[in-house]
Amino acid sequence: MTIRPITLADRIAAGQKVESLLSTQEYFVNMGPQHPSTHGVLRLLVRLDGETVREVIPVVGYVHRGIEKMGEYLTYRKFIHLSDRLDYLSAITNNWVVAMAVEKAAGIEINDRIQTIRTLCAELQRIQSHQLWWGVFGMDLGAFTAFLYGFRDREVVTDIFEETTGARLTMNYIQPGGVMFDIHPDFVKNVKKFLAYFKPKLEEYETLVSGNVIVQARLRGVGILSPGAAVSIGTTGPVLRASGVAHDLRKSEAYGVYGKVQFDIPVGVKGDCWDRYWVRIEEMRQSIRIIEQLIDSIPEGKHMTIKPTAKIKLPEGLYYNQMETARGILGALIVSDGGEKPYRIHLRSPNFNNLWSVTAMAPGLRIADLVAILSSIDVVVPDIDR
Repeated sequence: MTIRPITLADRIAAGQKVESLLSTQEYFVNMGPQHPSTHGVLRLLVRLDGETVREVIPVVGYVHRGIEKMGEYLTYRKFIHLSDRLDYLSAITNNWVVAMAVEKAAGIEINDRIQTIRTLCAELQRIQSHQLWWGVFGMDLGAFTAFLYGFRDREVVTDIFEETTGARLTMNYIQPGGVMFDIHPDFVKNVKKFLAYFKPKLEEYETLVSGNVIVQARLRGVGILSPGAAVSIGTTGPVLRASGVAHDLRKSEAYGVYGKVQFDIPVGVKGDCWDRYWVRIEEMRQSIRIIEQLIDSIPEGKHMTIKPTAKIKLPEGLYYNQMETARGILGALIVSDGGEKPYRIHLRSPNFNNLWSVTAMAPGLRIADLVAILSSIDVVVPDIDR
């Protein structure tokens, strides 16, 4: 049996065929690869019939940096700083995924203080990430004020992170054996201050955007992704849960101290753009709930259980670890030959599968709907281009 791959040129040629004199002419329009159009340097090749979308073909690779290949030449500790260059809005969780995979393989034990700090930082960053998404989502729909409010509020979290980690975006904080630095002396006070500040702001988000009749019209019933399609495409995170699948690793495979706190998994009903919007708003509330349960009970102890200069070697074998980032499941697969560097390291990106859901949601809708759909997916393209 001979298998012939279909190229992008083949798809374009197929779309130009005219079946009869009554057929309308289809044409192709590029969305991107400029950044403001596509939430990262992404190209969407859209086959159109008038303003009706017939097909969407994502084209990635514009910001490929060879991170996985570089990882073969770095020690396990040095590779951590590349992980936060993937989904840079979930940098700390990315660090944690790789660090925990190394800890499991090398048998490195960590204490409750480290686990609690990691969980707190992960949930703070989930809020911070969703704040940016909410602002950009509003701007994509024409509500520029939301963009300003979202960035205003996430700066408070960014300041907290900067005090402890020294960075504001690509935070290289979690390392095998612990965290780079202990939390800032004002960490607890400032986190409480942020929670008191942000709770009423979240209700403000609802008033400004959620209750807007235009936003409701743009989102409800648009871009429906069925539970079956969401699972078959391999979506995870808010995209999957918005389609009615209550899957969250923080519950099913509780890591950190998630097993010690109470929180709910927001789940959608229709799997449309509105459900993807609502799920993330509710996730911010649940993150606040988790942080409130932990912030006054951070255990005492060391912030690092091994020496920062200790050489880490993994036994020969194959190791995997996965976690819930703000966009879904990020997995780290390490193949070790017993040395200080991975023989092969591969990262399973939540953004890749989530992006491809647009191919199932967009056909039959309008160009303006495609903008809402893409924004509701919340793609960070450098996480795909590894």
